[in-house]
Amino acid sequence: MSEVDDAAVAAEHARQAGIELDTLAAWLRERIGTGEISDPDFLTGGTQNVLLGFTWNDERLIYRGPPVNKRKNSDQIMLREARVLAALGGSRVPHPEFIAACDDLEVLGNAFFIMRSVAGFNGVSGVPEHVAADRDWQHAMGLAHARAIAELGNIDHVAAGLEGFGKPDGWLARQPGRWVGQLESYREFESWPGLDHPGVEAIPAWLTERMPDARNAGIIHGDCHPGNVLFTREEPGVAAIVDWELCTLGDPLLDLGHLLASTHGLALPGWPAKDEVVAAYGETSRYDVSDVDFYHVLACFRFGSILEGSQARASAGLAPESVGRRLHERTVSLFDQAMEIIG
Repeated sequence: MSEVDDAAVAAEHARQAGIELDTLAAWLRERIGTGEISDPDFLTGGTQNVLLGFTWNDERLIYRGPPVNKRKNSDQIMLREARVLAALGGSRVPHPEFIAACDDLEVLGNAFFIMRSVAGFNGVSGVPEHVAADRDWQHAMGLAHARAIAELGNIDHVAAGLEGFGKPDGWLARQPGRWVGQLESYREFESWPGLDHPGVEAIPAWLTERMPDARNAGIIHGDCHPGNVLFTREEPGVAAIVDWELCTLGDPLLDLGHLLASTHGLALPGWPAKDEVVAAYGETSRYDVSDVDFYHVLACFRFGSILEGSQARASAGLAPESVGRRLHERTVSLFDQAMEIIG
C-alpha cells in the first residue's frame, strides 16, 4: 500500500472516530497559526482513547481524544490530562509537550487535546532488538524509569497550578477502604462469582495496621508501568511518561509501589532488582522510602481491584470473556505478590 493509500485509510479511521480533519485543521489554525494536516496516522481507537498522529508545518503532532463510545466522564478525563501536561511544561519530568486543548464539544463532539509527538519505544510491547539483547541497557533503563517518576513526585503541585486537582489531605488513610469498596461494587453483577483469594481480607487489614505517619502530598501518575513510558533508542533513558488519565493528587510514593508491582516478572532479564529501583528513586526523591513495602502492597491491592472489574463485567456479558479471564489472572498474581510481602 502506498503512502497516499495509508493516509486515506487513516483519514477514514479518523472520520469513523468522529474526527473531521478539516474541522480539526480549522481549529488548529485559530490556536497555533497557519498550517495544514498531512500524513495522518491513526494509532489507537475503538474502546481505547483515540490517538491520531499527523504532520503540521513539518512537525509531528498527536491528537488525543476519548473512546468512540464515550463514558460519562470521558471529556473530563481528557481535560484533566491536558491540564497536567500543561502544568508539567518546563519541569524535569519527561512528558509529551502540551500544545492546545478543546473543551468545546461543538467542535468535534468531545473534548480533546494536541501534544507534540515523542520519539521512543514502549517498554513492554515495542522493545527494539538491540535493547532486548542488552541486559546492561535494560538495567539502566529501569533505573531511569525510577528517577523519572521520582521527579514527578518532587513537583510542588500548588506552584504548578494543580491545587484542587485532587484531595491529598488524608489520601493515604482512605486507600484501604477505597479499594475494598471497589471490589464490593462489582457485586452489582450478579453473575460475578467474587474474588476467592485470602488477600481480599488480609491485604486491607495489613495496610490499615501498617499505615505510615507520612503526610506526603504531590502528583501521582497512577499507572506508571513500563508500557506507559516511551524509552529513548539512542541511550537507556526515558523520553516521556504517557497516558495520564489516572493522574491525581495524593502520596507520590504510590507510583514507586506501582512500578515495583507492575515490573514483577517483567520479560526484561536485565531490569534492576527491587532494592536498586528503590535506591534510584530515593536518590532523586524528596520523600523517605523506608516504608516502600507498604506502598508496594497498596499498589498491588489497588491495581488488582481495578483489573477485577473486567472479570465482573465479562461475567455479565459486558466485556470479552478472554479479557476478563486474563485480567482476573493478573489480579490473582498481584494479590499473590502482596501476600508474599506481607508474609
